[in-house]
Amino acid sequence: MSTRINLAVSGMHCSSCANIIERQLKKVIGVSEARVNFASEKASIVYDPSLTQVTDLKDAVAKAGYAASEKVIDETEKIKGEWHKFLWSFFLSAPMIYFMLFNFFKGLPGSTSLLPYIGIISFILATPVQFIIGAGFYRGTWSALKMHTFNMDSLIAIGTSVAYFYSVINFFLKIPELYFETAAFLITFVILGKFLEAKARGRTSEAIQKLMGLAAKTARVIRNGETLDVPIDQVAKGDVILVRPGEKIPVDGVILKGSSAIDESMITGESLPVEKQVGDNVIGATINKTGSFEIQATRVGAESTLSQIIKLVEDAQGSKAPIQAFADQISAWFVPAVIIIALITFVIWYLLLGSSLSFALMAFTAVIVIACPCALGLATPTAIMVGTGKGAEHGILVKGGEPLEAACKIKTIIFDKTGTITKGHPEVTDIIGDNLKIAASLEKYSEHSLAEAIVKKHTGELFGVSDFKAVPGEGITGKISGKVYFFGKPKVKSYHDLENMGKTVMELSSEGEVLGAIAVADTVKETSKEAVERLIRMGIDVWMITGDNTRTARAIAQQVGITNVLAEVLPQDKAGEVKRFQAQGKKVAMVGDGINDAPALAQADLGIAMGSGTDVAMESGGIVIIKNDLRDVVNAIDLSKETMQKIKQNMFFALFYNVAGIPIAARVFSFAGLILKPELAGLAMALSSISVVSNSLLLRGYRPGHKNYVSIMAPFAMAFGFTWLFIEFARFSSGMK
Repeated sequence: MSTRINLAVSGMHCSSCANIIERQLKKVIGVSEARVNFASEKASIVYDPSLTQVTDLKDAVAKAGYAASEKVIDETEKIKGEWHKFLWSFFLSAPMIYFMLFNFFKGLPGSTSLLPYIGIISFILATPVQFIIGAGFYRGTWSALKMHTFNMDSLIAIGTSVAYFYSVINFFLKIPELYFETAAFLITFVILGKFLEAKARGRTSEAIQKLMGLAAKTARVIRNGETLDVPIDQVAKGDVILVRPGEKIPVDGVILKGSSAIDESMITGESLPVEKQVGDNVIGATINKTGSFEIQATRVGAESTLSQIIKLVEDAQGSKAPIQAFADQISAWFVPAVIIIALITFVIWYLLLGSSLSFALMAFTAVIVIACPCALGLATPTAIMVGTGKGAEHGILVKGGEPLEAACKIKTIIFDKTGTITKGHPEVTDIIGDNLKIAASLEKYSEHSLAEAIVKKHTGELFGVSDFKAVPGEGITGKISGKVYFFGKPKVKSYHDLENMGKTVMELSSEGEVLGAIAVADTVKETSKEAVERLIRMGIDVWMITGDNTRTARAIAQQVGITNVLAEVLPQDKAGEVKRFQAQGKKVAMVGDGINDAPALAQADLGIAMGSGTDVAMESGGIVIIKNDLRDVVNAIDLSKETMQKIKQNMFFALFYNVAGIPIAARVFSFAGLILKPELAGLAMALSSISVVSNSLLLRGYRPGHKNYVSIMAPFAMAFGFTWLFIEFARFSSGMK
């Protein structure tokens, strides 16, 4: 039997690193699936525990040159570590900036006295930057070579080593052309980029941190008649817990005593408090607003709704969208291609055009550095992390990159009727005559599915009933105060108007005299019509599917504006209807309750399950709508489109900067005064990664039903800004040559 485990992976620098680890893990016996996410720094592995152990998986990651742990990586410590590395690197490199200024400004303090010692000082300062602070790049290169490939570390190690060792040779040969500052600042700028990238990436996973922060720390448990405050991890299933006004509900449970209004917005995204009575379920981490009540714990620890949501979001953020395969394919050949281009650049400048060795080597180094595929590796996962996190904040749980990408391609949506378009429980809609008390008194003894709605409608005392009898397929009879009453299928009058509206009519009579009638229906949710209208405006073909008769089905469909109806379809045949649409080449989404509609949800290109705030991780759909509001189906599609748009923008940024930067780095435009020094190429490369993460973070401004104008306009401003920055870097480098 296979099991899945998520391991935190440290030491990765780009998507090539993730690919190396994936390949190594897939070699382990018993591993059937391995996905490594560079942005979330997690490895999701499916393996057979009878064939391999967790230690074997960790060893495989270590063999690839990285570290794996079952503990979550502390982002704060990681960011702090990158910052300290940058400070040390900058501190050692800073004097070399001062030495460079001697070429531009004559008469600076020390320009005469320090000149004979610049070489030795630069050598001493650059060496620890190259081999201590930059040691990780060499380790990464060695790991890649063991797997017969190259990665970002390979490019940084090759580029800095060329500049450093060329300078070392010239230094000992007393040749004045030294580029120690190039090697040192290249590493400094790359580490600065890593620090800024780590800081920005940390914000992409804030949704998980917020969800974890929702959990209560203690619970007020009633044991043996005594009320005790205990840590949340000591609460057991079945414990009775007291919740007072303003307190956070510690665990999932059912109300035993009392009532209150509950703020469930942190779980469902619903802003209005929900009234709860005895017998109603409550969700852990929600807030009690008004009254005190007691609950019996039904789900604790990993079983709780909040824990299931956190796990679901974590899995989603560690997943890959199909579009990621495109980025992985590019990364696989991009680094070797860049090395070949860099070698060609060197050969053309040095052997064919007769430039100096230093000029050709710096062109080679700049090409190597500017083409690091970090931004490409971040393009998809950062957007998915932010997108799925925002969805969770609004009660839309997306189970991974695949359903997120599928949602934006949907052209046909099929809605189940009961519990999806309708509320899923019958309500009294019409009362003809003043006989509700009699009908409710009779129905109190009935087991019919509509009886509860009628009894619930009457709020006062009921009559006593004797000689109660149910007549299968007809109704019920009973004696009240010596008088026999019949309540059930109409026998005397016709109620076509009500029945044509999809309502079930029951007639009350006594001794052949009609006393009145009551109509009951599974009423349409208040928001269903708005959701359908929005979908139609988006150009999506909307259908309703139900087992009800055609007349009732069309009546319900008409209320919400659906013209396409599939009626009298048995539950087991719903998947076949989905398949019929797919055979026509349509991308189909099925929206249902996640239990009765499981086969259809699984068959659809995208299954959307209407959740109830509990058992969310057990639903069959790729997307779970927690608060049972059909508008969130529309919002899920909107979120998918916005996230996929971000991914495409990110890929453009990554490829645009790399492709546009290579000819500048190769000094193709040197005739126009555009020459990019390697250290500035390294900074440009780091900024391209930051631009991708920053663009993904703009998804945090997503609000259901609103345009995210900042997110729409920012990519144009960023493209202009970074293009200008590239050109200015090149002009500045030209002045320094």
